[in-house]
Amino acid sequence: MMRPRTIILSLTALAGAALACSATGAFAQSTGFDIPLLKLQSQAGGGQTLSLSLQTLALMTALTMLPSLLLVTTSFTRIIITLSILRQAMGTQQTPPNQVLVGLALFMTLFVMTPTIKQINEIAYQPYTTGAIPMEEAALRGAGVMKTFMLRHTRESDLLLMADLQGDAKYEEAEAVPLPVIVPAFIVSELRTAFTIGFLLFLPFLVIDIVVASILMSLGMMMLSPTLVSLPFKLLLFVIVDGWSATVSALVESFLRS
Repeated sequence: MMRPRTIILSLTALAGAALACSATGAFAQSTGFDIPLLKLQSQAGGGQTLSLSLQTLALMTALTMLPSLLLVTTSFTRIIITLSILRQAMGTQQTPPNQVLVGLALFMTLFVMTPTIKQINEIAYQPYTTGAIPMEEAALRGAGVMKTFMLRHTRESDLLLMADLQGDAKYEEAEAVPLPVIVPAFIVSELRTAFTIGFLLFLPFLVIDIVVASILMSLGMMMLSPTLVSLPFKLLLFVIVDGWSATVSALVESFLRS
């Protein structure tokens, strides 16, 4: 005999599947974009089975990869690494929490990427919605805009390194550089830039730690933790110089200047 909890979970799953099917049908009728999620296939013995179409499987796979691709091809990597190093330099453990840092990094990424998004909307999305260009042409135009953004913030040495690892010669123009070369070169450049900014942010807090540790040692207070004593001074320094505004401004200007 099935338990009540098992029955409830089964009914919930069935209801969710029914809602998904109905929502898919409504979306297909309203947009004209019909992708059959489930289809019946006849068996040799006379029965029928439900199978997931290959087109739907490919679309679902692309949707799962899309957030990761957006994170590594935008300014998110540099911003979140810099903010994480800054938190570690202050010694505040989990303050601000990860959710706050990720939220701040996402909105800063949206702010930095707004010109690029507007350009993709003008030259790719709007012509596609009006039927002026097919989906393939819109995708190529959007990828071209993203390639321009990534090349503008990629060091030439990193780009040549990735091209050499792939076995390609020097490219005559920026449009000839393929995405499999640009993306890893862009990520390496962003990591190097983020760690450089993080090192510069770390230095003032390191000086405070050294000074506090030297004072405590000269006073014979070796059992007192220098980190515990230096934390209020580091927070005070960060508040006095308006550290958050300065950090956010420096990160945004690092993209606008290049």
